Amino acid sequence: MKRRLLAFLACAIGLVSVAQSEFPMSVDTDWTATSVVVPPSPFQYQVLFVGAADMVQTGINEEVPAKQWHDFIGFTPLTAEDCVDDANAIGWVSVNHEMILADDKIGDGGGMTVFLLGRDPGDDSLYVIPQTLTDGRQGDFFNVDFANVGETGMNCGGINSNVDGRIWTAEEWFRADNDAIFQGGNGVRDLSDYTIKYTEFEMANFQTIPKYQNFNWMVEIDPRGAKAIRKQYNWGRQPFEGGTIANDNQTVYMGADSTPGLFTKFVADTPGDFTIGTTYVYKHDNAGGDPWVEIDNTDFSTMLNYTGTAIAAGATMFNRLEWVTIDKNTGKIYMTETGRDNPASRWSDDAMAGGVYAPHHIQRATDQGATGPDDDNYWDYYGRILEYDPATGDVTIFVEGGPYFANSPDLASYPTKHLSNPDGLNMLYVNVGGVDKTYMLINEDLNGTSYGRTPDGISDRMCEMYLLDMEVASPTIDDLVRLTQTPRGAEITGACATIDGKSVLVNSQHPADTNPFPYNNSLTFAITGFDDPSALATLSNRDFDNTGDRFSVYPNPTERIIYLSETTDLALYDITGKRIGVYRNVSSIDITGLQTGTYLLKTKDGHTRKVIIK
Repeated sequence: MKRRLLAFLACAIGLVSVAQSEFPMSVDTDWTATSVVVPPSPFQYQVLFVGAADMVQTGINEEVPAKQWHDFIGFTPLTAEDCVDDANAIGWVSVNHEMILADDKIGDGGGMTVFLLGRDPGDDSLYVIPQTLTDGRQGDFFNVDFANVGETGMNCGGINSNVDGRIWTAEEWFRADNDAIFQGGNGVRDLSDYTIKYTEFEMANFQTIPKYQNFNWMVEIDPRGAKAIRKQYNWGRQPFEGGTIANDNQTVYMGADSTPGLFTKFVADTPGDFTIGTTYVYKHDNAGGDPWVEIDNTDFSTMLNYTGTAIAAGATMFNRLEWVTIDKNTGKIYMTETGRDNPASRWSDDAMAGGVYAPHHIQRATDQGATGPDDDNYWDYYGRILEYDPATGDVTIFVEGGPYFANSPDLASYPTKHLSNPDGLNMLYVNVGGVDKTYMLINEDLNGTSYGRTPDGISDRMCEMYLLDMEVASPTIDDLVRLTQTPRGAEITGACATIDGKSVLVNSQHPADTNPFPYNNSLTFAITGFDDPSALATLSNRDFDNTGDRFSVYPNPTERIIYLSETTDLALYDITGKRIGVYRNVSSIDITGLQTGTYLLKTKDGHTRKVIIK
């Protein structure tokens, strides 16, 4: 069944209507938006899945409204072995639900929904394909069954293997007793002790544990059958948020949403078999230069108390590690360190127990005039994106959040670009006109609205998604391109590209209930068109129309001659990035004979301008 394709009505989302080859580089922030703000043509925008409105199949001839608070999105591409009765099918989508809810049919705790996507070959739009699963369930959307692993907790981030599309959901909701998961009967109601049986983990089998301890594991699921496969008892019990699989299909990197948040690695003995291997925690100052300290995953008690064991081993402490992803071109790992306003009280005891502060927190504290990260005056309002280089073992700041304001500026003085508390993180790989491009997808989740995270007087959370061209060296906030924004009150999360690079799937989570339908519900939407050559200018991080320096070109648009404001060397590129010509020591160039369209002009000094030939 095809889902609705929402047209790009400029009046509805506050965008200026422009010609296809001249559309803006990015959308503008709308601090009063009650719907999703999206870029105009050639991009398409579709709502695919709406919480509380779309029905999920829980049994044969049994369905209930989907849970809400959509978070992680995973995409599992179709393979030659898959038997699907639709030639246009491209793969399965898995969506986490962070909402805790007691429900007799859909299951207590959190949950997941899976569905199969197809792509219309005519206009590249996406549609949901009806299925009949092996357990007899029929329909469009399917509730993932976690009964065989003892239910599931709050499902936040997860892992989507870039090798084969395998999916793990992260049970982030860390609790210390059964009362905390019961939530007065609104959470997990079955509080009987849980006995682990018949898993691949000998150390865990026939261990009987309190129910709450069976949550906070990474859980592999089968999106094709909408069922859980296993809880990874050998990766440790943590408030997991995100993770990624390295190109070797053996190494798993994971982050924990906590202060302190720990950086964990698991290395499988055999590629693709994540049931047997070695678990490590990151310790940047480890003796001998190897920053990874082994944590014994053959002892179930150690896995239950992973954080305490790791801290005692001197683990490096971060401030809320959320999503983790890999640039498969370089093998480098990227993590969002979302930050917490004043973390001192959260990790000072762990420092006394053996944990060590990440070097960048020590430096930031010094820069702020604080005595250290355990000083109550130490702040971390905006968070950042970190880079881990497996070749060096170093974790460094990749993009710092901000800018910092002691007092939030008013709307008129608010900066054009800002990054507050990055959370969701992923990569987009796309081929545009024969040019392979890699972009980082960055989702915000504001920890608050103070200190410039929103303009003065704006109390609603307004979160945005940015793109970053991975060719940019030493990127800053100025290199980010704002792609979309969720409606009032919503977190933006889950950004995940389809395997063909045409579409990015995104979630709008827990929006204000006063927004119009469907924007008053959590929803999963798609932006399609990233492989369109005319979209390259939108996705570029170069400021084509920057008037902050003296170099300019005129007239623009032009038909024959381009005049330059200074004599220089330059190169001319078409919109796909193909170089058309090189010109030396010129103050004008004759473009007679070139086809009409948009071109890029770059000087030897690095100035770049968009030129339109009519």
